[in-house]
Amino acid sequence: MRSWQIVAGLAALAVAAQCYGLYRPTGPPAPPWFPQADKVQHAAGFGLPVALVLSALGLRARQRGASLGRRVLITVASIFLAHAVLSEVIQHTFYRHRSGDPLDVLADSVGVVLGVAVAVRVFRRRSGSQVLR
Repeated sequence: MRSWQIVAGLAALAVAAQCYGLYRPTGPPAPPWFPQADKVQHAAGFGLPVALVLSALGLRARQRGASLGRRVLITVASIFLAHAVLSEVIQHTFYRHRSGDPLDVLADSVGVVLGVAVAVRVFRRRSGSQVLR
């Protein structure tokens, strides 16, 4: 199995866990570790899948002798940003025990930006050259 396939599998698991957290009928079962801890969870819940998806795509591109293009990076980030907004609208509209929170969208967006930054930094460090074209 190629490395990109392993990372793609991890990305799929991260997205599945993200969807479970966002779309289960009730909110988190445990009290927060500290005030607004859910914002950290939101950022991590978006940052990890973004970093893994971009890493899988970057490894696949490298295998083909290419680099990760800006268009791919912008597309992945846009999809996750749209998902951040949509998930909060769905929670607010369709769930009785959940509510949409604009601060959650902000935390999700921070996670997306951090996920992009981590993936780009890792690829720049490993390849020693520009990642994006």
